[in-house]
Amino acid sequence: MSRRRHSDENDGGQAHKRRRTSEPIEIEDRLESLICRVGEKSTSSLESNLEGLAGVLEADLPNYKNKILRILCAVARLLPEKLTVYTTLVGLLNARNYNFGGEFVEAMIRQLKETLKNNLYNEAVYLVRFLSDLVNCHVIAAPSMVVMFENFVSVTQEEDVPQVRSDWFVYVVLSCLPWVGKELYEKKDVEMDRLLSQIEGYLKRRVKTHVPMLQVWTAEKPHPQEEYLDCLWAQIQKLKKDRWQERHILRPYIAFDSVLCEALQHNLPPFTPPGHMPDAQYPIPRVIFRMFDYTDAPEGPVMPGSHSVERFVIEENLHHIIKTHWRERKTCAAQLLSYPGKNKIPLNYHIVEVIFGELFQLPLPPQIDVMYTTLLIELCKLQPGSVHYSHPSVSFCRFINWFSHHLSNFQFRWSWDDWADCLTLDLDKPKPKFVKEVLEKSMRLSYHQRIVDIVPPTFSALIPADPIFSFKYGDESGSSLPGYPVSVNVSNAIKNRASNEEILTILKEVPNPNQEDDDDEGETFNPLKIDVFLQTLLHLAAKSFSHSFSALGKFHEILKALTESDDGKLHILKVVYEVWRNHPQMIAQLVDKMIRTQIVDCAAVANWLFSQDMAHEFTRLFIWEILHSTIRKMNKHVQKIQKELEEAKDKLEKQQHKRDMEKNSEEDDEGQLEEQIEKLQEKVESAQSEQKNLFLVIFQRFIMLLTEHLVRCETGSVDVSTPWYKNCIERLQQVFLMHHGTIQQYMGTLENLLFTAELDPHILAVYQQFCALQL
Repeated sequence: MSRRRHSDENDGGQAHKRRRTSEPIEIEDRLESLICRVGEKSTSSLESNLEGLAGVLEADLPNYKNKILRILCAVARLLPEKLTVYTTLVGLLNARNYNFGGEFVEAMIRQLKETLKNNLYNEAVYLVRFLSDLVNCHVIAAPSMVVMFENFVSVTQEEDVPQVRSDWFVYVVLSCLPWVGKELYEKKDVEMDRLLSQIEGYLKRRVKTHVPMLQVWTAEKPHPQEEYLDCLWAQIQKLKKDRWQERHILRPYIAFDSVLCEALQHNLPPFTPPGHMPDAQYPIPRVIFRMFDYTDAPEGPVMPGSHSVERFVIEENLHHIIKTHWRERKTCAAQLLSYPGKNKIPLNYHIVEVIFGELFQLPLPPQIDVMYTTLLIELCKLQPGSVHYSHPSVSFCRFINWFSHHLSNFQFRWSWDDWADCLTLDLDKPKPKFVKEVLEKSMRLSYHQRIVDIVPPTFSALIPADPIFSFKYGDESGSSLPGYPVSVNVSNAIKNRASNEEILTILKEVPNPNQEDDDDEGETFNPLKIDVFLQTLLHLAAKSFSHSFSALGKFHEILKALTESDDGKLHILKVVYEVWRNHPQMIAQLVDKMIRTQIVDCAAVANWLFSQDMAHEFTRLFIWEILHSTIRKMNKHVQKIQKELEEAKDKLEKQQHKRDMEKNSEEDDEGQLEEQIEKLQEKVESAQSEQKNLFLVIFQRFIMLLTEHLVRCETGSVDVSTPWYKNCIERLQQVFLMHHGTIQQYMGTLENLLFTAELDPHILAVYQQFCALQL
């Protein structure tokens, strides 16, 4: 017997050994798969699956307890849409093994502390919600949950902390009540009344200056755009009035009540909210986006009211499905359309409202814009005709980007007659402006003639111009212009591959309109010289984007020489606009290229966009694309140099540490590094100064334009609120919102120099809204 065993071990020893070491890993993988998949479609009922899984996990607890704890803590944080499934599972395990239940609660509290420390506030919400639902499963004692909530609400009494900190702790408590409110009220009604009274007091004294800046619709009808805490408070108040009865949350633990009610409960370990840290990044406030109410879905199930808690629960789950599956549009669309309880609600309306709510979310959508386009297209494919849209007649850039992309995927088919009423309106009104911008964006995804062919002839006034190059030296009519002969010579020189020096010599023949008689001051800036050279060069390269980029690269030296002064930089941008005025995309790309190659700087671009020459284009979308792209480039430039500086400092620190450890002198290397750090420090300071100057230029120009408009209206006794004024104010808000992280660094300078108390209240209000977001 012993010999046979010995020979068996020798014969298959290696394979046997390998099998034994891999077995625990296989079991761990199987446990993870079983836990993660519970609650998905199955031939068996959810209750029997949960009971079976609880039995399997109980049997594996002696050997795999830590692994099971880790997996359950992870699903509590990462799979909130299956929250009640997992709380029921934990309840069943606690009923069978009290010690395991206690260890799980402690592990969850540790994880909660870690997520708060790492600014993972969304995940922390899910963990607290999970803990609260464990009260329903008789794992956690209701009084200890109330104590935790009281500790959270006590944050509202803290002094000198940002409002967003108090907001978050109040939101956590309110967002748990749809799940656990009924149970807590039955056990601790006096304490819960006191808790809600404290929350109500806090909500009444909250500052809500930020709300107008975050609202998508400016009008309150037909759908009010409520601040998120106000909306949730109204939903909880209605839930309380309805005796905490909600009809949408799946509650599998009810089926196991007889088992769970016998289980011993745990008290939560004392949990004090961590103190405020200066580097804490609390979630900024939101406005709840509304497109629909019960009157918009007349057929089928009724849509829950905006203040019903079911609306909150459904939207929470749909948002999370998108967050989980956004990288895979097909999976995401399928998951949305198979949402549990879809037969009880008008699911398609909820999905569309949630998707557009994310797309329009300010300051930025949670995912990239194009994701929402592809997701809606996928939903249309899965359920043609069942996904309904409600297009607001507002010139809103994200909506325009989405709609043009959407049209391009459906062969630009649209019920254009429905928009015919916009043809009778002033072209500055939102609706015709929206259609015009959509067609212009669509042209980028197609070509001009295609747009002309698909749009009814009655819309001709809104169809973009043919994007052709405007070359003033191109025909006989231009021969009388002062720069015409030189343009011909420059054109021939470029074709014959003349050197930069030869071309610059030819350009000396161009007369300078800024120079008078013997005055030599105009020598540095000759607008005609820039005009002749750039018009001729871009005309020769007008065939494509790549030809134009190549031309700018090849003659970079000449362009730099011509634009040494600020006036030169402004004029070169003016010429780019003149030649490509009918091709906004080309203008945007050429300006981008000129910033990258340092032919022009960011401040010059901002000054040009706000100049009198561009005033007639001020409300066009491409202007703001260029401005935001310019700001982003400036910000990236600063971040890049800051990163280089940090890396150099880290390297120096490591070298010093190494020298100290080895008692070995490498002072030469350190000296070089210190010199490099000094230079990088200067570069960072210079870049930050340039960045600050860019924002000062932009905000100063906004203030000048708006002040002129307000004075003009006041003098002429005209209503201030024109379409142009609304657009300008919204664009100012957009700059603050999109770049809020960077602008915060310079708030002191902005307050001292620009946004002073003497400024008109209309303009100052926007700055105050921005400041309120950070409080």
